[in-house]
Amino acid sequence: MASTSPVVHSDPDILGGTPVFVGTRVPIKTLLDYLEAGDPLDEFLDHFPSVSRQQAMSTTGCAYATLELAKEMLTVYANSA
Repeated sequence: MASTSPVVHSDPDILGGTPVFVGTRVPIKTLLDYLEAGDPLDEFLDHFPSVSRQQAMSTTGCAYATLELAKEMLTVYANSA
């Protein structure tokens, strides 16, 4: 069963409102930077043990779905122009 607990949190008192993993001060962007650089997820998790594998996997899945939706929207827009 999938968890419905949030994995991302933004609070002006934590890193100026930068989105972070819930219960940590680790920015979501840090995970994306690791993945963009080609680093394995395990390396990120080793460097940031306060982030759970479940949190990281949930975030990457959401990011992938968002990118796919953006790609579809851009394709529709480009084809209608």
